[in-house]
Amino acid sequence: MDLVYLGTPEVATRPLRALVEAGHRIPLVITGPPRRRGRGSTTSPSPVESVAHELGLTVAHEIEALDSVAVELGVVVAFGRIIPAEVLGRLRMVNLHFSDLPRWRGAAPVERAILAGDHSTAVCLMELEEGLDTGPVHARARVDIGDLTANGLRDLLAEAGSRLLVDRLASGLGTPEPQSGEVSYAEKITRDDLRIDWSADPVAGLRQIRVGGAWTTWRGAVVKVVEADIVDGSLRPIIVRPEGRSDTEFDAWWRGARPEPSEWFE
Repeated sequence: MDLVYLGTPEVATRPLRALVEAGHRIPLVITGPPRRRGRGSTTSPSPVESVAHELGLTVAHEIEALDSVAVELGVVVAFGRIIPAEVLGRLRMVNLHFSDLPRWRGAAPVERAILAGDHSTAVCLMELEEGLDTGPVHARARVDIGDLTANGLRDLLAEAGSRLLVDRLASGLGTPEPQSGEVSYAEKITRDDLRIDWSADPVAGLRQIRVGGAWTTWRGAVVKVVEADIVDGSLRPIIVRPEGRSDTEFDAWWRGARPEPSEWFE
């Protein structure tokens, strides 16, 4: 097929590669603009733009670039922007969404599934429509979450979604099924969502750490908790990242911090 591909982050690179490997023609890739990385003024292209250039594909950063190509279908994967209704009226689009729809519609489905303690999730190939992840579903592939981190789960879903996308395009999209069941929304993850409450259930803290970016404070300074375990019913850090420093083993850092006998994270 002649396709336009819309995606931005790393998780969207695998489906793009899969479509090219399957022989689909992609005259245009639309992705987010280059972003400043770190503290300098240098900008870097999005992961999807980097892969598109590697594959010899034309890249644009604005939806209006669609007017320059004639394609049969748009494929959207973690694009990060709302597709205007008038564009959807002109071009049929499908979307890979990383949740078991209608559970976790919205911005952070992988993270919310982990924080909620869901045992499984899915990747859905859905028809894109104006509502927020409300479109009917062509196919879905379920996966177990286990003790995966958010990055690990995204990788697994991207792999399953790539196969799902290529297989369904090969066999024909057909008629999708309307979503059914209880709806929940995956709000964007905030800093407060990831602050560890040491008085709460340690399992909840472990889930925050698996999402990535979990943090606490020590004598007023922020400390990221990168890896932890539950020991004797308590959350025990294994790897921490003190403010302004790199990852370090907790036990070594704790000895150097010289805590008072009753002192712990705040």
